[in-house]
Amino acid sequence: MSETPQQPQEPQQQQPPQPPPPGYGYPGAGPGGPQDAGQPGQPGPGPYGHPQPGQPPYPGYAHPGYAAPGYPAPGYIPPGTFTGDPQAPYGYDLMGRPYSEKSKIVAGVLQLTLGSFGVGRFYMGDVGIGLAQLFTCGGLGIWALIDGIILLVSDDKTDSNGRILRG
Repeated sequence: MSETPQQPQEPQQQQPPQPPPPGYGYPGAGPGGPQDAGQPGQPGPGPYGHPQPGQPPYPGYAHPGYAAPGYPAPGYIPPGTFTGDPQAPYGYDLMGRPYSEKSKIVAGVLQLTLGSFGVGRFYMGDVGIGLAQLFTCGGLGIWALIDGIILLVSDDKTDSNGRILRG
């Protein structure tokens, strides 16, 4: 058998261990951890789940111009919120008309159930039409029925102040 002579191996130099890059490892392990928190100018990394000092919280998750899920967009005023305008206590509709504090659903149901007495019209503030329905028994019930259906399906009925009934 022939043996091949082996080359003499050179001793390899060992490199000193390198610390892991920032952001890796356990919190508090290494320089800048909780043990170094008392040193000025050394704001160590925060615990997991908290943003680092001086960095935006959770980069990559924020979408500029969009609200976070579950939160309204900036400047959005939900319907029914008092806006500070006494002429429109419940805000404005899409066409810029002020909403009333009265509801068209309540007015329509009152007109369908008690329309012979003009209750739906009294609720809206239309006293004249309410009295006419009261004295004619709601036009023998036909006027009250048609008026109740119209109140429920239309979007342009107003109260006595000229504000649009809320839906």
